[in-house]
Amino acid sequence: QVQLVESGGGLVQAGGSLRLSCAASGSIFSINDMAWYRKAPGKKRELVASITSSGSTNYPDSVKGRFTISRANAKNTVYLQINSLKVEDTAVYYCNADVKRTPSSSSYTYWGQGTQVTVSS
Repeated sequence: QVQLVESGGGLVQAGGSLRLSCAASGSIFSINDMAWYRKAPGKKRELVASITSSGSTNYPDSVKGRFTISRANAKNTVYLQINSLKVEDTAVYYCNADVKRTPSSSSYTYWGQGTQVTVSS
């Protein structure tokens, strides 16, 4: 099995910063893409950042310049640095990882349980 565990969420004032972490563990041969999504009440889940195994990143225009995704491949961990937080960033943040469990297996996308980020005005 593979588990993803997020951490680093919390309550922060607008304008502040947070760093989210997501560590993957279990039966892992390799991890391809990793990503962060968020789900706010009454809204659809949205992608906020993704990163390939070689470090190429992608962001939607809504978060460019404020969100930075990075990863530590040796630790099977992905990070999300969020700066200049806005009230509208309030959401549950989820990570996912595209994991191969053996050299010959197909990859499968695993999800974490989510971490709450609440931004107060």
